[in-house]
Amino acid sequence: MSYHLPVMARECLDYLQIDPAGTYVDVTFGGGGHSKLILEQLGPDGRLLAFDQDADAEKNLPSDERLLFAAANFRHLKRYLRLYGIKQVDGILADLGVSSHQLDVPERGFSFRFTADLDMRMNQQDGPTAAEILAHTPVDELQYVFGTYGEVRNARTLAQRIGEAREQQAITTVDEFVQIVEPLARGKVNRYLAQVFQALRIAVNDEMRALEEMLEQATTVLRPGGRLVAMSYHSLEDRMVKNVLKTGQVSGEQTKDFYGHIYRPYRLLTKKPVEASAAEVAENPRARSAKLRVGERLESQPPTEN
Repeated sequence: MSYHLPVMARECLDYLQIDPAGTYVDVTFGGGGHSKLILEQLGPDGRLLAFDQDADAEKNLPSDERLLFAAANFRHLKRYLRLYGIKQVDGILADLGVSSHQLDVPERGFSFRFTADLDMRMNQQDGPTAAEILAHTPVDELQYVFGTYGEVRNARTLAQRIGEAREQQAITTVDEFVQIVEPLARGKVNRYLAQVFQALRIAVNDEMRALEEMLEQATTVLRPGGRLVAMSYHSLEDRMVKNVLKTGQVSGEQTKDFYGHIYRPYRLLTKKPVEASAAEVAENPRARSAKLRVGERLESQPPTEN
């Protein structure tokens, strides 16, 4: 089964600083590329918990007693750690966004390149499809989805056009959706379609809220000295990662104790995001937009109310 090459694999492993006897989490297993590299550095007492809600990912699981697999969204990080009796971990790796496999399988409906039903669910057993989102979401909410998640400049016009179109006929296929969207494109058509499809995919999979929940949980389960290594592929993800590493909150709002001391949950190991080399981008175009940020968990705890 074809999956993308793991992006910035060596950088991720170097930043994780694998302890052979440590416990690690790969919250985005996918094709298993990063997980395989982590397992190679773990000793017999090491453990790796891997998450993926896409059933296709399970076909890539290696036979390894040190690997625990959670067929679930990474927003359930703490729940599965408790299930396996794990209180703290030494490192968490997150390679965010959609996989090349999901984009390249026509029947999944993630890409405007193929004729398919509008599905876009990473977990095809749960939640509304993209077609159902388009059918039932109020126009003003669609405007928010396209404007915020896709940074579509004419999001209002697009949302209104979808509202008009669905009154005439249900929008159920990729081709039907493209016929509505394409005439409204500003700039390069393929870039515009990519923004629109990205926004709809994020809404279908509730990606921003899931990421928020995972990042906040990560801060509580990392041991002092443990590391959060996160790669993002668009500005919304990157902003959330950056804010959590700086303040512990996705909003970026600082928390202070009674004496005015600012709570800093991480020591930043990447003041600016690390980007892939030109050589890697030439070999793996997906790496072009990747931004890698890393923080090391500090001893400090968030202030509590008296």
